[in-house]
Amino acid sequence: MDVKRLLLLIPLAVLAYLIMVQWNQDYGQPPSTPDAPAITSNAADASDASSSQGLAAPSSANDVGSELPGSSEPAANSRDLVAVITDVLDVRIDPQGGDIVYAALPQHLMSQDGDRPYVLLSNNSTLSYVARSGLQLDGNSGRIAFAPEKTEYRMVDGQDSLQVDMTATVNGIDIIKRFTFKRDDYAVNVSYLLANGGESAVSARFIGQLARDNNPDPSTGPKMGMRSFLGAAYSSPDNRYEKIDFEDIQAGNFQNRDVEGGWVAIIQHYFTSAWVPPQQQDNLFYAATDSQDRNVAAFAGQSQTLEPGAEASLGATLYMGPKVQERLEAVAPNLELTVDFGWLWFIANPLFWLLDHIHSLIGNWGWSIVILTIMVKAALWPLSAKAYKSMARMRKLGPEMQRLKERFGDDRQKMSQEMMKFYQKEKINPLGGCLPILIQMPVFIALYWMLLESVELRHAPFMLWIQDLSVKDPYFVLPILMGASMFVQQLLNPTPPDPMQAKIMKMLPIVFTFFFLWFPAGLVIYWVCNNCISIVQQYVITRKIEDDPEVGKGLKTK
Repeated sequence: MDVKRLLLLIPLAVLAYLIMVQWNQDYGQPPSTPDAPAITSNAADASDASSSQGLAAPSSANDVGSELPGSSEPAANSRDLVAVITDVLDVRIDPQGGDIVYAALPQHLMSQDGDRPYVLLSNNSTLSYVARSGLQLDGNSGRIAFAPEKTEYRMVDGQDSLQVDMTATVNGIDIIKRFTFKRDDYAVNVSYLLANGGESAVSARFIGQLARDNNPDPSTGPKMGMRSFLGAAYSSPDNRYEKIDFEDIQAGNFQNRDVEGGWVAIIQHYFTSAWVPPQQQDNLFYAATDSQDRNVAAFAGQSQTLEPGAEASLGATLYMGPKVQERLEAVAPNLELTVDFGWLWFIANPLFWLLDHIHSLIGNWGWSIVILTIMVKAALWPLSAKAYKSMARMRKLGPEMQRLKERFGDDRQKMSQEMMKFYQKEKINPLGGCLPILIQMPVFIALYWMLLESVELRHAPFMLWIQDLSVKDPYFVLPILMGASMFVQQLLNPTPPDPMQAKIMKMLPIVFTFFFLWFPAGLVIYWVCNNCISIVQQYVITRKIEDDPEVGKGLKTK
């Protein structure tokens, strides 16, 4: 296959890759939205989050388990859950161990036309996904049964923070497990306040764990809905961002590591949960499966020795919320990398930064994409103009090229030589027609992943029937307009002399239209605007070349 044919196939290969990303999904409807557990729990909702099948705290890097010490208490089918409601979080805490067994996000709805909040954490037959924290304490082999002060906390207007305390006494150690919630903040401080009233020293260690089953991500829709990475992620000073597939966790392929600072997360489309331990201490990170075959991503902090009469505080930050870069940056270094823009992140990040600033001025993500398209097109204008000039020359001199082909068609070597002389004399780049598409492809792929990952565009309306830029056009109007604009562009292009190339070019509008049927509306808006600007640019250049008497002047065919 010659170079020209290969270059013509590159756009098709790129689009085939993108459509394969979409097809490589679990089909079917997303799981139904779990209901918030009642303040009085039942076994299906919360008991297994802290029963004897809990997660074990490791005592060292060589002693990493997946089970916290089991509880000697019976499974409490009627145990009271503690409800905590802020402006951005609606959570339930199981006092048996103090695990968060349910977390909903009132400012993010499950569906755009509904009123149910998005549920990130839940523990029932639909989804088993909990944020657990435990205390490894000398002389205690079970989950701690805490006594909450009350069973419901609600942040009221004018209140900037909410403190939830649960108390227990274990072997002479007075323990307060404290959750601190802040207004407009998805990060929760979880801490143990310890006072040793016993007669001997004890060691204590904070354990933070995220446990999730293999159920599909409820952030994505049915069938061709796009899905980003679902799995665990870790960060350390040596490796800022490391993704771990659930399959690798199940296979035991994750290597435990002791690092200073860092964080551990479970990430999915648009949302994440993450444990962030103190950044000035050494922490042990590990992954395993528990007795319920859930994937466990976890950390264990440093052990502290508590002398008789001494007090200590152990804690970490738990983030449960959307993958908004500004919020994540404020929680921990490199946590914003969970907004995964793929291998072209160095293009996607600046594009998102620019898009975000445009949106801050005009307040509409759809029009922000339009303006971004104009700015990107302006930046690429000189390069695309050079390609369009070459194409316009080929269009004008097409009859002469056809005569050369007819004259030397039987002698392919002679014809190639004459065609190269012709190209050099008339300053024509025979590959110029491919350049505009090839130039756009890195930007196109970067925008694809940017729009896929940006929770800001989730449920963001544009105008008229486009009410969610993150999903496909429900009436397929935009993909059809995109295909039509590609067809108009082809009318301005010279007809490729090679029949195979001509057939491929005729197929492109149809193939692109089919692929774009399921692409997010925001991405199709970019491509339609880009094509329309290209049509204007190409039309002006083509008319200028065709009206230029110097083009082809003195051309003689021997």
